[in-house]
Amino acid sequence: MSPAHRDTGEITAVGRAAEILKQFARSRGALSAAALTQRTGLPKTTVYRMVGELVRVGLLERDGQDYRPGLLFFELGETLPQQRDLREVSRTHLLTLHEATRQNVGLALLDGFDVVHLEVFRGAEGPRLPQHSGGRWPAHASASGKAMLAFMPEEKVVIPDILQRFTQHTIVESGALRDELRRVWRRGVGFDRQEALNGIVGIAAPIVGPDGEVLAAVSMSGVLGRIDTARMDVAVRTTALTISRDLEQARSIVRPVLRRR
Repeated sequence: MSPAHRDTGEITAVGRAAEILKQFARSRGALSAAALTQRTGLPKTTVYRMVGELVRVGLLERDGQDYRPGLLFFELGETLPQQRDLREVSRTHLLTLHEATRQNVGLALLDGFDVVHLEVFRGAEGPRLPQHSGGRWPAHASASGKAMLAFMPEEKVVIPDILQRFTQHTIVESGALRDELRRVWRRGVGFDRQEALNGIVGIAAPIVGPDGEVLAAVSMSGVLGRIDTARMDVAVRTTALTISRDLEQARSIVRPVLRRR
């Protein structure tokens, strides 16, 4: 049962607030009350009442007729030592990779079967993509997602019954995806072969914590024909290994996402 529900199945007030706040993690910029009503499926009167309360406590703020995350929303996020330590240790290495390749470079975590982007550095030669810091993307259509899933014990990889197709290249059969994850595990890197967007390819490698858990992934993406993923895989893997080494040396306390098999 979802923690947003009581034993009776009724959605709690905290659960309703959480459902509203989640929409801002999945969207760029501000959202109207009408959009929040449509996205959450909650009654219109409930949404108006809840956003008013969330504005009052500082989790949301008004932007004309719309709402956007408030200062408290970001302050709470900055208090999470796991993400902050990972980002702090990774940032210099990600920027080095970004500046050396002039391609899009990112840092992502795995949350269930979604990739959550912590950092996105857009390169001068990189494509304009919908991914942004705090945004989500299905793991099966992501180089980062495959790089992290591949190092999870196979019996713990829960693949949804329906895998969304984004392009003609997207892997949408569970058996084919498991085969792909085994190949990623053997090679140590995951590829996006136009599986999320036509004309866009990517590569990602896992970041491993001090105890061997896979914590996150470093990724690079570019326009097909302008980026040599076979050549760039060394740079991406080296960056991920360097971050892993620095995390071990710093002995940062970071949340384990996956355990390497």
